[in-house]
Amino acid sequence: MSGFKNILLTFLLFVSATQLFSQAPKYSNEFLSIGVGARSLAMSNSTVASVNDVTSTYWNPAGIMHISNSMQLGVMHNEYFAGIANYDYGALAARIDEKSAFGFSIYRFGVDNIPNTLELIDNDGNLRYDRIRSFSVADYAFMASYARKSSTYEGLFYGANIKVIRRIAGDFASAVGFGLDFGAQYFYNNWKFGIMGRDITSTFNFWSFNNSQLEEVFLATNNEIPENSLEITLPKFILGASRTFTINDKFEALAEINADLTTDGKRNVLIRTNSISLDPHLGGEINYKKLVFFRLGFGNFQSIPDFDKNDFTFQPNIGLGIKLNRLSLNYALTDIGNQSIALYSNVFSLQFAIDKNSVMN
Repeated sequence: MSGFKNILLTFLLFVSATQLFSQAPKYSNEFLSIGVGARSLAMSNSTVASVNDVTSTYWNPAGIMHISNSMQLGVMHNEYFAGIANYDYGALAARIDEKSAFGFSIYRFGVDNIPNTLELIDNDGNLRYDRIRSFSVADYAFMASYARKSSTYEGLFYGANIKVIRRIAGDFASAVGFGLDFGAQYFYNNWKFGIMGRDITSTFNFWSFNNSQLEEVFLATNNEIPENSLEITLPKFILGASRTFTINDKFEALAEINADLTTDGKRNVLIRTNSISLDPHLGGEINYKKLVFFRLGFGNFQSIPDFDKNDFTFQPNIGLGIKLNRLSLNYALTDIGNQSIALYSNVFSLQFAIDKNSVMN
């Protein structure tokens, strides 16, 4: 009981601490909120309690304790805005022994080949297309994960991420950030419970700007010249519960509900206050002999004001999965129903498992 009280006290301290950072921007490091793995995206990101593969390095580091092989590799590529923006992810997770595991993952969200026309016109007023150069605006994240099985409480698993953020806007600006995530899962019969705390100590991005190329433009347009600054990403907590159902000897089902608790102010979600918002989402899957999977999810619940009434909207997602020996291919059709900018995104992700015995042979 004392352990629960300590966890609750820590949680309340984190929530209270957000009042000290009221100046922190909303949606900081938002590229890390997109999600990874077509399975989770098809289930509307409702996997914090049940995730048990290499994507656990993102969703809940405690989940890497459940990988069924010595090592798993995972990759994903996705495009947004008709291919203008690219989102890439790669990860590995491996068992150290029966009570511990580790993982490593890389994330990149970027827009490439942006024309730089600052030198398009020379000193004589001539258009010089040969002077056009291109640059990229990209966000990177590198995460090292570690998980353990509790020796004290049966069914309890916990883990943490140490992450480094690197954000680049051509030669004009860049940032380096550092943060910490913590996750836990508890299994009881057919029930699974999970909690994920992202940026639990807040993540700090240190921005630096190169104004040598832009100072003249800023002055001519009466814009404020940016200065080196600190950007803070406030904590976010994800709570989840899932249950598995055995339909018969061939079919099995899983249902999960999650709730995102953000501490960066009011968001347009179902439950919101001036300092905290709660965003529920749910998903499920049915599998046939754990070889073929059908998935469905509902999220992004919103109440949108429309003159004298409020319209209730939500975003459905669907997906499929196929497991062939050590190879798993997952697909998700997400952003359905005109609920966001990036409509009808087709997401594919691959996972490959490696066993020590197979490598030695």
